[in-house]
Order: sequence, then structure tokens, then C-alpha cells
Amino acid sequence: MRLVIARCSVDYVGRLKAHLPLATRLLLVKADGSVLVHSDGGSYKPLNWMSPPASLRVSSPEDIDLELGVTEQWTVQSAKTDDCLIINIHEQLHESSHDLGVDPGLIKDGVEADLQRLLADQIETLGSGFSLIRREYFTAIGPVDILARDASGATVAIELKRRGDIDGVEQLTRYLELLNRDPLLAPVRGIFAAQQIKPQAKVLANDRGIDCITLDYDAMRGVDDSDSRLF
Repeated sequence: MRLVIARCSVDYVGRLKAHLPLATRLLLVKADGSVLVHSDGGSYKPLNWMSPPASLRVSSPEDIDLELGVTEQWTVQSAKTDDCLIINIHEQLHESSHDLGVDPGLIKDGVEADLQRLLADQIETLGSGFSLIRREYFTAIGPVDILARDASGATVAIELKRRGDIDGVEQLTRYLELLNRDPLLAPVRGIFAAQQIKPQAKVLANDRGIDCITLDYDAMRGVDDSDSRLF
């Protein structure tokens, strides 16, 4: 992984257009080809990024950019679309590279891991006609718990939690932003599934067009004895 701290401006050009004015930022160039732009605030969410597969080309700026103080220009080109991330470096303050090796991945909470496995096996719990694409669908910012298709053939990203709160909705929102950049998957909608979902999380999910589903863990495991219940 290459870490660069630099004064830079950033433009995303493609299906979406976005501009970050000149400021000091952290640029992450990862071995998988992704490039992420971070500020010192905003928690762990990047300000902008290009997901893999992508190529990075470093070039000298044109005369007009030189006059504005640009010392070098990075062009991060998506391999799947015409989208590109253009980073104009004005001053490089730090650079280092590190070999992180192979990551063992996130070890999930036991119940969450069981929920993921059970829901993948019982995908029609989400609705008639649902089909599984895969569990742990890899993205540049982490694995989506389950990727599926609904009865109409549309792509659905499912985030699973034992107790669903606002952080889980935010996590799914980031996945959806990234997945919807992929023309082979878009449009992608989201489902937030948990044993319990906090009211604030439901409000935020509904505001962002994300469906919420409460899962009955015991029923999915086949240990819920309906005959012994009063209701």
C-alpha cells in the first residue's frame, strides 16, 4: 500500500461529476488497484475513490496547470467504464509504501455469521423469486454480506446485523454508492436485515430508499416451536 499526503485538488469525471478543491489530503493507492482520497475528518469514509480494476498514470501537468501550481497529475482510469479520477498534486508532504501481506479478513460475530449462512440458504425469506449471487461479495471498501437478485432480476445488496443501528445503515449506504458505479450490477438497491432494528436506523434507511427486514433467528435455525408459544 502506498500512502501519500499532499496538497491536491480532485475531480471525478464520468457518469457522476464531483470536485474537491485544493486542500491537504491522504491518498491511498492499494495493491488491488483502488485509489482512495481521505481527509482528516469524516470518520473512515473516503471523500472520493476509484474502485478496482483501475490503472494509475502519473504525468506532468500542462502549462495552464503549471501556472496554477500543479507539480504532477494523477489520472486513475476505471478499466470497466470511462470514469476517471484526476488528482492534481500541488505539494507532496509525505510518501511511504508498505507491504501489508494477505489479510485474514473480518471474523464475524457468531450470530451474524450464522444469520448470513442461514439467509443465503433461505434467500426467499426476503421475498418470492429471490436468488443468491454470492455471500461475502468483495468490494474495495469491504465485503457485502450477501448479494442477490430479486424476482425482477435487479441486484440487491444485503447487510446483516444482530442489532441494527445507524452505523449499519451508513455501511450499507457506502456499499450501494460503490456498487452502483458498476454498470454490470447497477441499479443496486439495499436491504438492511437484523434480529432487532433501532427506530432511528429504520428512519434513516427509509430516507435512503433501503428496505428493513427483521429476521427470526430461531425460526431460521428451525428451533422455534410455534406450538409452545402463547401468541
